[in-house]
Amino acid sequence: MKLIFGLAALALAASGGMVHAQLEKRDVHIAVGGKNAFYYLPLTIAEQLGYFKAEGLEVKISDFAGGSAALRAVVGGSAEVVSGAYEHTISLQGKKQFFRAFVLQGRLPQIALGVATAKAGGFRSFKDLKGMKIGVSAPGSSTHNLVKQLLTKAGLDPLKDVAIIGAGIGAGAIAAMKSGQIDAISNVDPVMTKLELDGAVKIVADTRNAKGTQEIWGAPLPAGCLYAPIEFQQKYPNVVQALANAIVRADKWIAKASATDVAKVVPETYLLGDRALYLFSFNKVKEAISPDGLISDAGAKATLAALKAFDPGVAKADIKLEQTYSNAFARKANAKFK
Repeated sequence: MKLIFGLAALALAASGGMVHAQLEKRDVHIAVGGKNAFYYLPLTIAEQLGYFKAEGLEVKISDFAGGSAALRAVVGGSAEVVSGAYEHTISLQGKKQFFRAFVLQGRLPQIALGVATAKAGGFRSFKDLKGMKIGVSAPGSSTHNLVKQLLTKAGLDPLKDVAIIGAGIGAGAIAAMKSGQIDAISNVDPVMTKLELDGAVKIVADTRNAKGTQEIWGAPLPAGCLYAPIEFQQKYPNVVQALANAIVRADKWIAKASATDVAKVVPETYLLGDRALYLFSFNKVKEAISPDGLISDAGAKATLAALKAFDPGVAKADIKLEQTYSNAFARKANAKFK
């Protein structure tokens, strides 16, 4: 009997070894800008629940002040994969840098713009943003792009008519708003809900739900995702598949989870010292989180159209949209985790 169990154990170990041996490598370095935000919740869930390890990966996650900073880490070679906004893959192609998104974390942008309560009384339209100091997670990030879109629609110059200030994502952004360092803020939850409930801002643009996203962008835009240089994906396809598996598994876990379930899994620091706020914030953004990791063709097209309105590099470029995302990995992941 001992011999039978021993042989079974050897067979199990060998089969596990074979699965992991298919990976071209096990160590992967992911750069993210604002890991504590709901925008990247699937990344944290995959990490905390061991989904990356279950795929045979040893994942290192470096957290930066914003998505553009995380992107620079990968462009500069200090990290390999970005957990960031899908739109960056399009902007990069306009600069002849070829990155591709391969699994989705958020199906809506989840960004809100709030004006300081003291200034909100005189706010009538986005033209009233002129002359303001506007805080974003980091210049060049998706929170900045929302501001650019609104300013452009209002006939203002995003480069000249406002001052953009990097405020990060978290307690620093809240402090910048409450201390009067900035007049308005474009950020994600739980930051925006905290400021709203504390009476520090009036929300004037909101993409945390489908209705608000439709009003601003005209379509639901894919948001947080994992993306990497196309060359990396060609060299390490099994690693990319393993990453996609972990994120899709996390997406599906979140779709069935309650706010309390999520709060039990994430690090305590994510709660910003207010558990009730975190629970409330999650329920506001849950619909914005992807249930399956798939990027919609319509969403990709709408993102390109939006970027063309305020990004000269994209407007002038011949963008090959099909090169900016692939659903092949996410489809395989969905077949694995039904």
